Amino acid sequence: MIDLTTTWLGLPLRTPLVMSPSPLGESLDVIRRAEDAGVGAVVLPSLFEEQILVESRDLDRQLWHGAHVHAEAATYFPDMTDYNLGPEGYLAHLERAKAAVDVPVIASLNGVSAGGWVEYARRMEAAGADALELNVYHLATDPFVSSAAVERAYLDLVRDVTREVGIPVAVKIGPYFSALAHFARELDEAGADGLVLFNRFYQPDIDVEALDVVPNLTLSTPSELRLRLRWVAILHGHVRADLGVTGGVHGAVDVLKAMMAGASVAMMTSALLQHGVDHVARVRADLEHWMTEHEYASIDEMRGSMSHRHVADPAAFERANYLKVLRSYALRGG
Repeated sequence: MIDLTTTWLGLPLRTPLVMSPSPLGESLDVIRRAEDAGVGAVVLPSLFEEQILVESRDLDRQLWHGAHVHAEAATYFPDMTDYNLGPEGYLAHLERAKAAVDVPVIASLNGVSAGGWVEYARRMEAAGADALELNVYHLATDPFVSSAAVERAYLDLVRDVTREVGIPVAVKIGPYFSALAHFARELDEAGADGLVLFNRFYQPDIDVEALDVVPNLTLSTPSELRLRLRWVAILHGHVRADLGVTGGVHGAVDVLKAMMAGASVAMMTSALLQHGVDHVARVRADLEHWMTEHEYASIDEMRGSMSHRHVADPAAFERANYLKVLRSYALRGG
């Protein structure tokens, strides 16, 4: 019998397959089907602080004030009153999701101000969330704000939230930090129970006919997994926090790679949007088949076996491998 159990944020999961935030998580029926298909946990879509501000009408006031300076500024903000579920609707949905399934339900919060993060972290805990994912989606564009200041804001946020809630907290970050390994250790020391690598920063496009900047969403591909594998492999054994992979997980082989690199969970969004949540069952079956064929009895047996600490050539994860990679392509093409 193959043992697919794992632990994420101190929570026992029956499989390492996690449904990560997407519009799919707004449907109780989809959440139930995901549980039936074999997910170990569900992360609900993020509640955005902008939605909280809209509900209190603060954002409307701010946009009206800004319109005196730049009349077109308001057009860059979506109609947040119709987006997602809204703050109160989100908390009600969280309660219903908890009652509908037995797997852990993790709330996700994307905030801007420390006050907004902390208040709604408390309310999510009160609504029954098993854990909280801080979805930190911040692009530092101010040339007068240093990298140290940006990192300090992240760390202050983690400390503020973890002091105020009793449930585990994961932090979902992007890869664009100058010393990512050091920063990961600082997040760990600040109280993060898990690190989710990596947030996908969606890139806008330019409409050359309309002369406009337009939003553009492209689903992930398995090729994006490599960046995540590299950093999970480097961080494994150097941080106390659990490591989760998100971005590029589409099939069983992707899950196996994530586990071998040192991850506790592999999170899926794009593959489920493309193939439906029943795709989880296929991934689980393929995972069990591969492990049986290769005589792995459990996920724990393989976790970290291909991490930086355990591979025969650790330079494969470092710059020393750069020339070798370039030459390997040249040899294939020659």
